[in-house]
Parts: sequence; structure tokens; C-alpha cells
Amino acid sequence: MKEIKLKPETSRPKVLESAARAPKTAMREAWLKSKEKTVSELKETPFAGQNEESSNTPANSAANQTVSGMKTAAQKGADLTYRGGKKLAQTASRKVREKREASRVIKEAKDAAGQTGKAVKDTVSKTRIKNTAAKTIKGKPQKTVKTAGRSIKGVKQGAKSVKTAQRSAKAAQKTAQAAARTAQKAAQAARAAARAAAEGAKALAKAAVAVVKATIAIVKSLIAAIAAGGWVAVVVILAICLIAAIIYSCYGIFFSGEDTGTGITMQAAVAEINEEYSERLDHLKEENEHEVFRLSGSRAPWKDVLAVYAVKVNTDSENPQVVANLTEEKKELLRGVFWDMNTISHQIGRETITEIVVQTDEKGNAVEKEQTVEKTVLTVSVTHKPAEEMAARYFFNPSQKAALTELLAPEFDTLWTGVLSGMISDGGDLVAVARSQVGNIGGEPYWSWYGFESHVEWCACFVSWCADQCGYIDAGLFPKFAACTSQGVPWFQERGQWQDNTYTPNPGDLIFFNWDQDEWIDHVGIVEKVENGRVYTIEGNSGNACEQNSYPLGDPQVYGYGILRLYVQGAE
Repeated sequence: MKEIKLKPETSRPKVLESAARAPKTAMREAWLKSKEKTVSELKETPFAGQNEESSNTPANSAANQTVSGMKTAAQKGADLTYRGGKKLAQTASRKVREKREASRVIKEAKDAAGQTGKAVKDTVSKTRIKNTAAKTIKGKPQKTVKTAGRSIKGVKQGAKSVKTAQRSAKAAQKTAQAAARTAQKAAQAARAAARAAAEGAKALAKAAVAVVKATIAIVKSLIAAIAAGGWVAVVVILAICLIAAIIYSCYGIFFSGEDTGTGITMQAAVAEINEEYSERLDHLKEENEHEVFRLSGSRAPWKDVLAVYAVKVNTDSENPQVVANLTEEKKELLRGVFWDMNTISHQIGRETITEIVVQTDEKGNAVEKEQTVEKTVLTVSVTHKPAEEMAARYFFNPSQKAALTELLAPEFDTLWTGVLSGMISDGGDLVAVARSQVGNIGGEPYWSWYGFESHVEWCACFVSWCADQCGYIDAGLFPKFAACTSQGVPWFQERGQWQDNTYTPNPGDLIFFNWDQDEWIDHVGIVEKVENGRVYTIEGNSGNACEQNSYPLGDPQVYGYGILRLYVQGAE
């Protein structure tokens, strides 16, 4: 068996002399003195103008203070690395001691085996001597033979003891060798770990130095820029950083109104989903034969839909995404949120309803009369979940709920206007919603949505409800009004969005009527199209129903047009 070489037990780890520790102590003392000196200079010279120094002195002092702070951070990092390396060294030292202990066990086992063999040899030698003496003694042969027999038995037992001792020694030796190998491997691992720690400490130190140098350079540059009057540039840099942080948060939704290269804007996506909503209503009307169409309820405001979408997509724990731009994938996520928040249901049946019909009396005058008839009524109900309910449905955490509440705060209304403005250019979205309501009688969905508890003249409520379904009211692009003279017409006139009856309107514009040519505006509808010199309209409360009508361009009963301007501010 190969002999295991052991390090003499008398040797001890070398202890560094006090001089070897001097650099570290000296560095600490030098650093503290430098720090105290800097503080003292700052106290003595707080401003350059007081001691006739250059204008850069405050900047240099501030920079030196910053450098001092950086040095402190670096020193703490170095101390932490030193303590970690020291701990690893202590572990390695413990492994070496375990190896020495295993070597000592092997040596003791060898010594024990040697002593046992020697004792056996002595016993055999004595037995031979006794046998020889027995041959020389005469007259007592039997006693000598018995003594010799007992001696031989003792020799055999001694031989067994030798074998047992040898086996024990071998077992102890193997155990000790295994322990030594384990200790040796542990020591090697400890040395490797120590080397890795040392290399890591060096790399960390280099990185820390680089970071400190870069930070110092940046701080000095900023201080120099401010001292030289370049604070405007610093403010601009900070503003750019702040904007970048906002764009990558859920507040990035306020930047989604612009095309960022994907070819999709939030306005286009909203218009597409609005059209899909109207198509679903039209599909129900086409599939179910009816004489009267009735719509109740309303869908979720687009501001709520977009706020829920922004928080859900931007703060998704598995796949957070930027909401400042739109892709096809994100548009599908937006569509999913919209339909999670809005539900359309319907029922059809026979009902007895009261209609107002216009008849001609004996003198040829038009007279309105009520009559009771039974008709097939298709009732479509639209319900929506508020943003708070969606937060619970999507399992928003407290931080997400707080972000949602903040996005829906009133102070962000102007930002939502920027997101939702410019949704379409031809008013087709508003026309599509209005067209889906043709056939409604009584106007209950519209005047009840506005807040009235009983039937009122509901033409203005109808056009306001249609605009709300498109998100125009939330975006500030359309007034919510119930009175044409005092609310509707002034809103458009004050914003320069008004034309008289000589104007050729576009789809989506509002058409206001004055039947008696007096100071009161009597009625309002939505322009559907203009063809062959006629303007086609969709009107609520036309004979207490939602109907399509047409008038010649320039009709004197037309008071004027409210122009639907769905563009970003400044565009025409």
C-alpha cells in the first residue's frame, strides 16, 4: 500500500505580522482623514462667491462629496468580500485538520498491529525454550508433556489473536484511508471554492470600480453642467428618462393613439370593435323576425375598457407587454377585454303596445292619435361590468387595483380624449350604431340611460346615447344633451363646429330642425348619407320611434348642422 504523506503536526499556519495588516488600516485612516478634510472644507467654504473662489468650487466640492460616498460604498463591498473569503479559508482549514486526524488514526492502527505481532513472537519463543527444557529433565516426562501441550494451545490462541488484530488493523486502515480521501476531496473543493471566491471578488471589485467611476463621471458632468448654466439640458435628460419609464408602464396607454410602426392605432382598433358590436346587433335583428325592436342597457365606456386592458396586459405576471403601441396580438387581447366586460342577450315575444299614429281629420288636418296593437317585439339587452368588477374577475392584486383606480381618475380625462380622438374620419361608427336602433318604439333605453324616470321627448337622448356607445362623449368629442336649443346647438357653435342649412353634410354629422322657424330648435337626428340632392337621416322620437327619413338639401326646416370632428387636435 502506498504510504500517505503527512504534513508534520508541529507546523502551524503562518501568522501575518502587524506590518502586513498595515495597508488596510492605513487605507481606512487615510480615507477617514480625507472625508473629514472634505467636510471641513465645505463648512469653511460653502459658496464660491464668499471667498472669491471660482464658480466651479461648489461643483467640485459636491463632486468630492459624491466621490466620498461612492468610496464608502466600495469600501463596504470590499469588506463584505473580505469576510466571505475569510469564511471560505476557515472552511478549507477545517478540512485540512480533518485530513490530519484521519492520518493520525492510521498511524495508531499500524502501531497497535505491530505491538500485537511482537507479543506473539515472544510467546512462540518462550514455548520453544520450555520444550527444550522438558527434553533435558529426566524422571518427570509426563508433567513436561502436559506443560508443553498447554504452551502449544497458548501459541494457537495467540496466533488467532494476531489474525484478529491484523484484520482490525486492516479495517481501521481502510476506514482511515477512506476518511482521508474524503477529507482530501473536501479540501480540494474548499480550495477551488476559495479560488472562485477570490476571482469573483476580483471581478466584483473591478465592476464596482467601473460603476463608481462611471457614476462619478456622470455626477461631475451634471454638476458641471448645472454650474455652467446647463440645467436645462439636465432637465431635458431627466424628462426623457421619465417619459421612457411612463411608456413602459400601464400609463403607456396614453401614447397608444399614435402609429408606432405597426400600422395599428388605438383609434382604429376601437372603431373596428365598435363595428363588430353593431354587426352583432344587426345579426340578431336579421335572424329574429319582429315588428318592434327594443334595446335596453348600454355597454361599458371605452375609457373603462382601455384602463382594464392596460393594467391587465402591462402587469401580467407571466407575459407583461408594453401598451403604448398595438399589434395584432394586443388587439385581440383588447377585443377579449371588451367582450368580457359587455354581454348581449335577447328575447322575442308578442306584446300589446300603444302607438301614436297620424291621421287626417275631416278638415284635412293631421291629427295624432293613440291606438293599442299587438306586435312581435325583439328585446335586446346589453349589460356591462364596471371596471371594479373586472379587477376582481381578473384577480388583480392591490397594486394593480391602485393603478386601475389612478387611470380612471378625473384628472386623466384629457389624456383619454387624446387616446380616443380620431377614431374614424367619416362618422361611419356613429351611423352604424344609430342604424342598429331603427325600429325602436318609445325610446326607453335612451331617456332612461340619460337619467329620466319617465317618458320625455327623446330625440337628443337618442343621438347622445349613440355617441356614448362609440366612446365619443368620454373622449370629449360629443356633447351629452337632452335639449337642442340650450345645450346641443351652443356646444357645436362654441367650438367652431357649426354650419347652416346651405352646407352639404357628411355621415355622422347632426342635423337640427326648426319646424316653426322660431327661436326654438325642435328636433335633432343623425346624418346617414347624402345622395342625389337629398340628405338621409336616422332620427329618434320620429313618431315616438327610431326611423330613417330624408329631406332635400337646403330644406328650410333644417336649422343647421353640428359637425362631428373626429380628428386629433390641430388636424382637419
